[in-house]
Amino acid sequence: MTRFQGQDLACIRGERGVFAGLGFDLAPGAAIVLRGANGSGKTSLLKLMAGLLPPARGALTWDQTDLVADPRAHHGHMHLIGHDDAVKPVLTVRESLTFWARIYGGADIDRRAVRLALARFGIEPLADLACRFLSAGQRRRATLARLVAAPAPLWLLDEPTTALDDQAVAALEAVMADHRAGGGMIVAASHGEIGLRNCRDLWLDEHPWVSDGTADPLDFAEPAI
Repeated sequence: MTRFQGQDLACIRGERGVFAGLGFDLAPGAAIVLRGANGSGKTSLLKLMAGLLPPARGALTWDQTDLVADPRAHHGHMHLIGHDDAVKPVLTVRESLTFWARIYGGADIDRRAVRLALARFGIEPLADLACRFLSAGQRRRATLARLVAAPAPLWLLDEPTTALDDQAVAALEAVMADHRAGGGMIVAASHGEIGLRNCRDLWLDEHPWVSDGTADPLDFAEPAI
């Protein structure tokens, strides 16, 4: 059974130690909600989990393989939805979703998945509209729709309900439930309720960076991303 795990993780951003001594174990169908005050490291931890930022200490493994050993393979395992909406203004909504489906599936994309993604997030009427004409909430739905258009087992979501109305939040909750029912994994950062049932809350405030006198944030170089 594939598991996504982190052990004794520490994170440095710039010249500041963010968190240390953090671990997790995510099994198929499970979910973790990252909690904590602004600056506690929720977004940084998601970037570590995505392989975009190496940990200062500790290890991240997917199916017992270290992410550092094969980052390209890990990128094929996951979707990272950050604060910025990943839509190109000149593309239509359909073209944007097709682009992401091709990134994950190559030339042999499943166009039915693109149509399903439009339907699940209620953006079928916007399918042929250029993304530059979308409202903030519509852009967010178009971004989240790529989770359905290009399936991946691990979803890393940073405040995914931002700019969504109640109907869109309900659509996201249903999509997340279906993903977990099929064995998918979710890690989401949120300050409020997010509609994930039977999940674990991971409080980053409980894992602050505390210098032990042997290591200092200035000892670590900020990685180039």
